[in-house]
Amino acid sequence: MRRVPPEMFRFTTGDRAELYGAILQAFGAANERLETALGVDDVRGRLRMIGWLDAVHDDDLQAALGKLREWQLLDVVQNHAENYRTAEEYERRNLQYSLTRRGEAAFAGVEHALAVLASTGALQTAVLEAITDRLDELYVLMGDSAASDRRVFTTLMELEGHLEALLSNTKAFNGELQRLLRAEGADLATFREVKAATVAYLQEFLVNLDQRGQAVATAVERVEHRGVSLLHARALWGAELPPTADGDPAPAWLERRRARWEGLQSWFRPTDGARARVEQLHDVARRAIVTLLQVLDRITESRRRSSSAVQDFRELARWFAAAPGEDDLHRLWSAAFGLGPARHAHLAHPDPELVPSSGSWAETPPVEVSALLRTSGRTERFTRTGKVRDIGGIKAARAERARKERAELEAAWDVLGTDGPVRLSGFRMLDHIVFDRLLDLLGRALAAAPDAGGARRAVTSDGRVEVVLRPCPDGGRAVLRTSHGQLEGPDYLVEIRSPGVIREDTG
Repeated sequence: MRRVPPEMFRFTTGDRAELYGAILQAFGAANERLETALGVDDVRGRLRMIGWLDAVHDDDLQAALGKLREWQLLDVVQNHAENYRTAEEYERRNLQYSLTRRGEAAFAGVEHALAVLASTGALQTAVLEAITDRLDELYVLMGDSAASDRRVFTTLMELEGHLEALLSNTKAFNGELQRLLRAEGADLATFREVKAATVAYLQEFLVNLDQRGQAVATAVERVEHRGVSLLHARALWGAELPPTADGDPAPAWLERRRARWEGLQSWFRPTDGARARVEQLHDVARRAIVTLLQVLDRITESRRRSSSAVQDFRELARWFAAAPGEDDLHRLWSAAFGLGPARHAHLAHPDPELVPSSGSWAETPPVEVSALLRTSGRTERFTRTGKVRDIGGIKAARAERARKERAELEAAWDVLGTDGPVRLSGFRMLDHIVFDRLLDLLGRALAAAPDAGGARRAVTSDGRVEVVLRPCPDGGRAVLRTSHGQLEGPDYLVEIRSPGVIREDTG
């Protein structure tokens, strides 16, 4: 890992840290206006523009500029193009300060750190759709030789911007989510509302997430089919990079593009067989929903449940501590524990003659008091246990009923069994029990989807009977009669058999 220069962020500490930061912010605001060099008076004016209203003496300002120059955050040059009328004017206007590369990086790092502290992150499905749109646009541009390389460059930059937004927002939101899962809020009402809103937010994000992720993966595959190297080469031509003193900037630029594309692949279409990160995000969101719902259930249950004995005794102890006098303490004790009424006074020792009546209660042995005496005022009464009920008759009756139902079922299957396809209208008059079994088979078959030949197949729940239903070539109506009435409907070719029995299809 590359090391950060040791003096790069020294301006953020010390007694003058605020002044150092304000000066760098003033130079950053000047750079936005394409003003790269500032004199002492210009720096003072820029400080007022960014909101620094404290008075700064010239010596303090010069010392701060000198420190920033010592840390290589500012560079200073002499302005020989000016005409100076006095020595004082020469001294104040001759030196021009500007940000170095290190100063620009330090200021950008602080700005980014403050932005991260203020951000909360978000899961935005619109970003996924924007990534898909940019990939589709790149696919079209790659197939059009007449398309401008500048258009390829700008589209690629938009794609990387959307990807960077997705990564940064996802990381920030996941960090906030994990902190929320570990948090224990003091205000349970607010705490519950935040968790409930987060659950709703996650559920909304998960809707069609799989389809959106697959759409991005498909778009990535299409662009790769036309060549990522060619895409980066055309984007490089459209970037029109300026020459630098350090050499050709193209290799470093292409390396950054390849790294960004690998990041896109790892999220949506990994080449090493690993699991796509968008699927991991799906799992994280679902686990968070389950965890948050569990926490919400615990919070709701704790609000519904009455106070525990420990809380009751602590509250009672506070009442005892706040009692104004001893008489109040006795009344509180009597109200809390209910030992005032002597409902146990009638109890005696097993052998009262062994205990003298003149003895003190503190010196005599205790008398066992029933627990029911405290709650109901009565002692236990022991009686004989009840007889265990004989359920042999019930089991026999149930077994007989099961055998009878099985016999009826076997008889129904024997009646309904066919040696091949027969018309439904051929059954005509049926016993009501047999009619119920036939109606059940017809319902199962009609609920099944027809195959290529129009036949519908279904099997009973025990797997013993299979029904095949085919439409009659000539149509027709079928009327089935039972002792309870009749059923009329379309006629079908019906075949009822045991599964696995193969017959020649005559339908």
